[in-house]
Amino acid sequence: MSKISQFIIATAGTLAFASVSVQAAEPQVINFTQIGCQFVESENGKDLGYKPKTAEDCKTINKKTGADRLAKAKKIELKPGKYIIRVKNENVPYELGFWIRSEGYSWKNPLHKVTKLSKSGGGLTLGKSRDYEVTLKPGNYTYSCPLNPTPNYTLVVKG
Repeated sequence: MSKISQFIIATAGTLAFASVSVQAAEPQVINFTQIGCQFVESENGKDLGYKPKTAEDCKTINKKTGADRLAKAKKIELKPGKYIIRVKNENVPYELGFWIRSEGYSWKNPLHKVTKLSKSGGGLTLGKSRDYEVTLKPGNYTYSCPLNPTPNYTLVVKG
């Protein structure tokens, strides 16, 4: 995708028009794969073998293993910019979603709705993918799936 910009150049008392083609920065795609109660990439690429039949199963699993898993989880590190986070429901038999938000975000705080990032959505049935377009600024972000309850993983943007 390119954008044409025109502007006037004044040199030595003459005017000229110039057209410049500027490439718009394309969003970088980040892939996340959801399986039972986890994001594979966040847990160092390892499938922990959970086979939940309902979201309640994940709540039980996370209560027992969540803290230890988060301590070992991979913190995704990115540079500031535009991203498409592509999330796939690999093998979970019920509908999933995705939620990324600025660290400390609270949906109860009306100020956060205008000062912090929160992007979410559902509709990820078995085998389906969905894209979430976000612009990330330097800081820490939390991401998870509330419908396939996963731990609250960390994404760090440095720049």
